[in-house]
Amino acid sequence: DYIFVVLLREIQEEELQRFYGRISKHLPSSKDAGVEVVDSLQRLHLIVSATKYARTLPPDLIKKLQTLLHSPSCPEQFQILSSAILREGLPLSLHILSTELSQDSRTLSYMAGVVLSQAGSKEDLLPLCQHLLKSLESRQPEVQLPKHTLPILSKMFSFSPQILNEDQLNLVSRKLADWLRYASVHQGASMSSGGFFTSPRTRQPALMTEVDGAVAGDFFTVLCVGQSYTEDQWMNMYAFSMIKSWLLTYDTEGTSNADSDDRSEVDSSVMSMVSATSSSSRLLPPKERLREKAFEYCHRLIEQSDRKALKRTDAELQKACLVEAVAIMDIICNEDASYVYRAFPCIKALYGRLSADLAFARALLPIAQFYLNHSETAAVDSEAVFCQLFARFPAELFNEPMLAYEFVHFCLHNVSILQEKVAVYRHSFPNLLKFLAWNSPGLISEYVELLPSLLAPETAIELFHSLLDLPCLAAALDLQHRSACYPAQDRVVWDQQGTKIASSLDAFRQPSYRGLFLYILRPEAGTGDTIDRLSTLHEALDGMVESPRVVCCAQIVPVLLHIYFNTVTQMADEKLINQLLLVLLERSSLLFNIKNFSKEVQRVFSTHLQTLCKLHPPLIVDQYKELLDFASTTTNIYSKEDFYTHVVWVIGEYLSVSYDPRCTVETITSFFEGLEAVLFEITQVRQSSSPLCYSPRLLTVLMTALAKLASRSQDLIPRASLLLSKMRSFARSGPVAVCFSEEDTEEIITRAHELINLLKLPNVAQFVLGPSTHADNPRWHRDTNTGLPQRMRAISGILHNHSNFLPA
Repeated sequence: DYIFVVLLREIQEEELQRFYGRISKHLPSSKDAGVEVVDSLQRLHLIVSATKYARTLPPDLIKKLQTLLHSPSCPEQFQILSSAILREGLPLSLHILSTELSQDSRTLSYMAGVVLSQAGSKEDLLPLCQHLLKSLESRQPEVQLPKHTLPILSKMFSFSPQILNEDQLNLVSRKLADWLRYASVHQGASMSSGGFFTSPRTRQPALMTEVDGAVAGDFFTVLCVGQSYTEDQWMNMYAFSMIKSWLLTYDTEGTSNADSDDRSEVDSSVMSMVSATSSSSRLLPPKERLREKAFEYCHRLIEQSDRKALKRTDAELQKACLVEAVAIMDIICNEDASYVYRAFPCIKALYGRLSADLAFARALLPIAQFYLNHSETAAVDSEAVFCQLFARFPAELFNEPMLAYEFVHFCLHNVSILQEKVAVYRHSFPNLLKFLAWNSPGLISEYVELLPSLLAPETAIELFHSLLDLPCLAAALDLQHRSACYPAQDRVVWDQQGTKIASSLDAFRQPSYRGLFLYILRPEAGTGDTIDRLSTLHEALDGMVESPRVVCCAQIVPVLLHIYFNTVTQMADEKLINQLLLVLLERSSLLFNIKNFSKEVQRVFSTHLQTLCKLHPPLIVDQYKELLDFASTTTNIYSKEDFYTHVVWVIGEYLSVSYDPRCTVETITSFFEGLEAVLFEITQVRQSSSPLCYSPRLLTVLMTALAKLASRSQDLIPRASLLLSKMRSFARSGPVAVCFSEEDTEEIITRAHELINLLKLPNVAQFVLGPSTHADNPRWHRDTNTGLPQRMRAISGILHNHSNFLPA
C-alpha cells in the first residue's frame, strides 16, 4: 500500500493532464454511467488524496464534477466520488456551491461536505448556514425536513461557534426542545407489500415499546423501540446526539445570578419544583426551555435504563445512553445550580444500582464526574464513589482499552480537583499504572501528562520504584490474565503457551511467590517502597521478558523517568534527594533483565544524578559510605559503566570543602584510595589477559577525579602523580592498542600529561581543578578586567614551558 501511494505521488504533470482530459471527456451528464468511468473517478480520488498538497484540477473537469454533485437524479456513487474529489482538489469550489445549494437532503449533505472541508472562515460557511436554518424554519410541505441538517449544523458550529446570531440560536434551541420532548409515540407507517388482499383502509400505527417490550408510557426517546420511525422521531434522535455539544458551545451564560450558589437547599428545591411543574414552560426563554426539556429527556433515559432489555443490542444502547444522559445533566447543573437538587436523587440511585456491576463501568465515569462537580453543592459525601473508582476499576478492568482511555482522560480533565479534593487519588498510582502497563503504546502521551500529578513527597520513592518495576507489573498482569483463562489442571493448554511462559505461570500459582505478586499487583501505595526479594521476582518473571507487552513497557520507562526527575527536582528537599540517591545506587543493579532496558535506565540515572548533586552538593558527604562502597567496587564498571562513570565524576566535582565544610581530609583520602585502587586494578594488563571491557572515557574521568581530590589534599599529589605517570606505558601496551583506537590512546596520554603538569604546581592545580562555588555564572568571557584571563595565560605558558615533565 505504501509503495502504491508513493507511485501516485510521483505521477508526472503531463501524464496527469492527459488523465484529466480522458475523465472530462467521458463524464456522463446523468445516468449513462459505465464501470469504466466509475473506475476513473476512483483513480482520480486516489491521486488527489495521496499527497498533503492539493492538486489543481482543470476548470472544465471541476465544472462537470460540480454538475454531478448538484444533480439529485445522478447516481449516488457519482455524487460520493465527486464530493470526495472536490474536497481534495484546487481551486476551491465554495462560491459556486454556496450559490446553488440544493433542496434535496442527500445532495445537500454531499455539497456540505465540500463546503466544510474547504471553508477557511466564518464567511465561507454563512450561505450554507442560512440555507440550513431556512429549511429548519420552513413550514412548506414541499420542503423536506432534512435529517442531515442537524449533523451538518453541529459540524459547522464546532468549526465556527460565532456563526449563529442570537435569533438563530433561539431558533435552533426551540427546534431542539420540541424534537426532544414532542416527538410522536406512534410507530411510523410500515411499507405495504401490496397484493390482492390489501385493505384500502389505513391501519392505525402501533405505539412504540420500551426495550423490555412494554408499551411506551411517556414521551419518545432513543430507547423507544419500533418497527419503523417517523420523521420527527428521527429528528428526536439526531437532536439527542448533538445536544451535549450544543450546550457546551452555546449554553454558557446560565440563568442563575451571581449569588445563586448562596441559595439554601430548600429554596433551590422549591424553585426547581416550580420550574418542573409549571404549565407555562413554553413561555421560558429558548435556552432555558431547551435546558429544561433536555433535563427531562435525560431523566427519562435513566428511568428507561432500569428496564431489562430483550435484545443485547438494546442493552448496549442503554449503557451508551446512560453515559450521555449523565454527562448532559452534569452540563445543565454546571450552568444552573438549581438543577443539582433535582438531579442528585436520580444520580445517587443510579450509582447505587450500577456500582456493583462492572459491566456498567464506563457509565460510572460520568457519575463520578457529576459527584466531583456537585457533591459539595448538594452536601453529599463522595468518598465512597472515588474509593471504588480508583480501587476497583484499574485492578479488575485493566484489560479494557476503551475504559482505560476514558479513565485516564477523566483523570487528566480533573487533575487539579483530584489532587486537591480526592485524597485517594495520589495513593492510587499502583493501580493507575496497571492501565499503562497493559495498554502502554496507546496511553504513553496521556501518562506523560498525568505523571506529575501523582507525585507527592510522601510517596515519591515508592512511585520511583513502581516506574522501574513497570515491566514487572506488565508481566504479572499478563500472568494473572492467563491464569484466569487457563485452568491449573489443564497442562496441555499451559504448555501451548511455551516453556518459558509456562514456568512463569507455575511460579505465579506457587504459594512461595504469592507475597511477591501481591506486592507488585497492590492496589494502592503505602505498603512499602519496594521489596527485599526483588531479584527473586525477576527470576519468577524471567519467562515473560520477550513478551511484546513487557518489551513495550520497558521502552517507555526511560521517558517516564525523565518526567519523574524533572518534576521531583522542583519539589524535593534534602531528605528526599538523599533517599533518591540511595535508590539510584541500589536499583542500578536491580532491573528486570530485558534487552537494553538496564542500559537505557542507567543512562537516565546518569543524567539526573548530576542534577541532584548540583541541587544539593552536600549529598556526597551525606552518603559518604554508600558512594564509597559503590565507587570502590570494580565490578560495577562492567555492568553499569555509564552510571559508574557519572558517580566518579560527581565525587571528583562536589567532594570539596567549598561545597560542604564537613568535607575533611580523611573523607577525601578515603575516596582517593578507593578510586586509586580501581584505576590501578583495571590498568594491570597482561599479554594473555582478555580484551578490555571499558571505554577510554572511564579512564580519563577516573584520572581527572583523582587529580581533583589530590589538589584538595596535597599529601595525595605524589601518589596521584605516580599513578598518572604509568598511564603512558599502559596506553602503549599491546592489549590496549588492540582495544582502543589511536585517537583514544593519544587522549589518555594527553590527559595524564596535562594533569601531571598541573599537580606539579599545587596552588594552580587547586585553582583549576577546584573552581569556587561562586563561579556558577562567570563573566570571564566578557570582562577583560578580571584576573582569570591573566591566570589562564600564565598557566598556558607554564604548561608550554614544562611540556617535557613527563618522562619518555
